[in-house]
Amino acid sequence: MDSSKIRQRFLDFFIKHRHVAVPSSSLIPTDPSVLLTTAGMQQFKPYYTDVANPMQDFGSKNAVSIQKSFRTSDIDEVGDDSHLTFFEMLGNFSFGGYFKEEAIKLAHEFITQELGLEISFVTIFGGLETPLTIPKDEESKKIWQALGIKDIREEGMADVFWGPTGTAGPCGPTTEIYCRNARDQEVEIWNIVFNQFFFSGMREELLSGTNKKLESLSTPGVDTGMGLERLAMIAQKKTNLFETDLFAPIINLLPTRLSKSARRIVADHLRAISFLISDGVTPSNKGVGYVLRRLLRRVIVYACDATPLVNEIVNSYQVFYPGLNKQKILEIYNEEKTKCSEALNNGLRELKKMPAVDTITAFKLYESYGLPFEVIKDCYPDLSREEFEKEFTKHQEISRVGSERKFSGGLVDHELLTIRLHTAHHLLLAALQQMFGKQVKQRGSNINQERLRLDFSFNRQLTNEEKEKIENLVNQKITENLLVTRQEMKKVEAEKLGAEMEFGQKYGETVSVYFIGGGADDAFSIEFCGGPHVVSTSELGKFKITKEEAVSQGVRRIKAVLKTVH
Repeated sequence: MDSSKIRQRFLDFFIKHRHVAVPSSSLIPTDPSVLLTTAGMQQFKPYYTDVANPMQDFGSKNAVSIQKSFRTSDIDEVGDDSHLTFFEMLGNFSFGGYFKEEAIKLAHEFITQELGLEISFVTIFGGLETPLTIPKDEESKKIWQALGIKDIREEGMADVFWGPTGTAGPCGPTTEIYCRNARDQEVEIWNIVFNQFFFSGMREELLSGTNKKLESLSTPGVDTGMGLERLAMIAQKKTNLFETDLFAPIINLLPTRLSKSARRIVADHLRAISFLISDGVTPSNKGVGYVLRRLLRRVIVYACDATPLVNEIVNSYQVFYPGLNKQKILEIYNEEKTKCSEALNNGLRELKKMPAVDTITAFKLYESYGLPFEVIKDCYPDLSREEFEKEFTKHQEISRVGSERKFSGGLVDHELLTIRLHTAHHLLLAALQQMFGKQVKQRGSNINQERLRLDFSFNRQLTNEEKEKIENLVNQKITENLLVTRQEMKKVEAEKLGAEMEFGQKYGETVSVYFIGGGADDAFSIEFCGGPHVVSTSELGKFKITKEEAVSQGVRRIKAVLKTVH
């Protein structure tokens, strides 16, 4: 049974049993407590707390959906048999329409009769005596026994009691269904949550008992979730997720030079990339955009032709998800590839030279070349993301205090606004040189949190039209979301590249060089600099010249600011 038939059978089964099919919501949630949509129930949260009325919105107290979902917590683990980033969650929901008995009977019927699969065992909530008293779910146990299920296992709060992950919300005991795959491994495929309580705190408070405000809901509800990928593995009698028809056609297009793990990573990440971009996400250095950029770079580093892979993904999924945009996916993929491929390749060459890599070295590779942690970890599996994040945080603090870079005038200031203006300073000098030639040189500068000042060699006043063209060129480079990368190299090598030097500064044999928008051959700006800078120009906002004036014979001065774009 292929995955498209499983989807349709699931929807048809619950529609037949008085459910209304509700389309998948976007991967970008309206719920501010989460970064991405991680489960089918997220779009239905208001109906469990009487904030919204299901009868008014879709004419039923029972709903069924197939929800696009994404979990960032598993990015590092992708490549093994079971972890994914993007997945589809099949779920049925009831907001006072039915409760435990019907929910369990429907699940049992769908698995054993509609799909003809055998249930290996189920779990139920075994109760809690302290610090909160929550009774064992005897009702669910009796329902399963009546259906002929003999292997019923009792579990604790951490496994079979669903609770709010961020803010307060509905919660309750769960019952899980396990089946065997072709390797005879027992796999959890369906989790059925009985929302019968409301908890006013966070899940950690619930588990620790530091907050005991667990109240009964006036209208209990049902919330279920079953991963399509896991269900397909069981139904198609496969040993792992990547042998199913959801992945095999993509993996078969990948070059055999890649390891099994690499092929799985590319297949998983390209699916996720395709859905994120089609839901309106673009690469950036914060939030969801940063998640997308991490995935893109990890795929790009494997040097695969994305076109046939994206074609396969879109063609496979477009019937059920017509919003997939092949042109946009490839456009953004190729833009990101152009921006960062040279730096990534340089980083990979450095990585391959190293006999061993620790956390500090991994961070330096990331800082200098934009080489993602995930790519480094692929070569050195023992690296810890937690330690890497600590190093990242430490670096941010060092930058904030200001130990690397002294701006002209002896001030040390690495606050975010100053860092942004510092990067814009590079763009401004490059724009002047593009308009008037490389003979334009920096002759002084001063940067603080409010504005930048650049003194440059030029023998006349700029016209209003020229100032407007300079502004437009800088703003164009900002909107192009150019990657900012740093490399350490020999001074003589940097000079051969034509890197701009800071006026009056003396340099040692090894120097730090910042590239904006490419590498040695195609970067918009190349400068000797100690940093720090933003990671991409999209962080800068809108560039505006506030003043242009004479400083001395043959030297002009521009003052400029960055305005936040809403």
